[in-house]
Amino acid sequence: MTRLFFLMITLCSLFLYSCDDAVFYEENQSIDGGKWSAKEGKSFEFDVQDTTHLYNFYVNLRNGEEYAYRNLYLFIEMEFPNGKKSTDTLDCPLADPMGNWYGSGLGKIYDNRILFRERKRFPLSGRYKVEIFQGMRHEQLEGIYDVGFRLAKSN
Repeated sequence: MTRLFFLMITLCSLFLYSCDDAVFYEENQSIDGGKWSAKEGKSFEFDVQDTTHLYNFYVNLRNGEEYAYRNLYLFIEMEFPNGKKSTDTLDCPLADPMGNWYGSGLGKIYDNRILFRERKRFPLSGRYKVEIFQGMRHEQLEGIYDVGFRLAKSN
């Protein structure tokens, strides 16, 4: 009876987990040597055909313990299929006020997924380009190892 109960709990958990938002696009890019230049943007391109569905936009970050700040400011530029652009600033909290790192990870590296936009529709079908720059007022920002962009269909 106990085994059956745990089996049912496990199956229900897997079912609920599978109902989570469906990944539409995700790509992560490495930062050479963990030193991110203010001039070095990371570009992500994807095609959107369904303009009726809602999407959640995320930024993926991987930082090390040597990162000197609690947060990371990003400039995110989106280019639409018609060539128009929009630019936003995103504050990404990476540690609490006591210096405890957020995210998951092994050893001294931490992975974070930060929600950028929630339940948004794309206005046009076609090819989109997202470019992400660090905005921390330092030419070389040490301790950031990977930057990524993720789109997930919203429930």
